[in-house]
Amino acid sequence: MARRKEEQLQLMIDTGVVAVIRASASAELMSVIEALKKGGIRAIEVTMTTPGALDVIRETTERFGDEVLVGVGSVLDAETARMAMLAGAEFVVGPVLSLDVIRVCRRYDKIVIPGAFTPTEILAAWEAGADVVKVFPATRLGPSFFKDVLGPLPQVRLTPTGGVTVETAPEFIKAGAVFVGAGGALVDRKAVAQGRFDVVTETAERFISAIRAARESK
Repeated sequence: MARRKEEQLQLMIDTGVVAVIRASASAELMSVIEALKKGGIRAIEVTMTTPGALDVIRETTERFGDEVLVGVGSVLDAETARMAMLAGAEFVVGPVLSLDVIRVCRRYDKIVIPGAFTPTEILAAWEAGADVVKVFPATRLGPSFFKDVLGPLPQVRLTPTGGVTVETAPEFIKAGAVFVGAGGALVDRKAVAQGRFDVVTETAERFISAIRAARESK
């Protein structure tokens, strides 16, 4: 049974980490997703910079069904968002704030996570209907930025993306992020190239454990 939007968003929040993945080969990508799932990560963001991204989203959705929540990243316009949703994407992430992308996602009742960098952009995204606002690139601002912004804007859900590691993820959670987005630090390209997908699983488990511990210590 397909999950409702609210349940999907809660899954992302409960898990605490969204995997941002790019791959050049479909078979490799499926193995990466399987490894991430084994490590406890349930939300997978396939970026539009991945070759044949729409086909990858379609294949991933068909193969994993409700076991994995599949979304699309690096979305810049409403047309791309619509095509990705029709291919099976359940959430849409952008590097910047596009009101058109927010509108089309709301029309299709899908989770939308636009990017923002300043408090003004964050509030504009939230008031336009964003479900979560992605602070990008988060490492340029750091966890303290989240705490500062959530002081006057406690109603906003924020997530960091861009250079988030196992070491920094807990600090973002403690500062108020609802979950983190992780790419290169989560999926070791060298290990994947060597077919050592167990490394990906172990890293996923470390991310999940670190975030759980951060929440328990808040």
